[in-house]
Amino acid sequence: MGFKTISLSDRTYRRLRAEKRPGESFTDVIERLLSMKQPPLAAFAGAWRPVSAREIKEIRTRVDQLRHRKPAR
Repeated sequence: MGFKTISLSDRTYRRLRAEKRPGESFTDVIERLLSMKQPPLAAFAGAWRPVSAREIKEIRTRVDQLRHRKPAR
């Protein structure tokens, strides 16, 4: 097995280290994370229920309220 040196930001290193399980090497962690299957985005198509015009209006009103709210001090 060959070895390669890679550079990681400190933040990424901390995140990778946090994923390590007892007895795992960093290679094991990376292999485990890379092998995790992610469903394609298309799998989520149609996952939301239909939204009525009234609900859309309520959502837009609430978003507008939040956008124009004064920040807390």
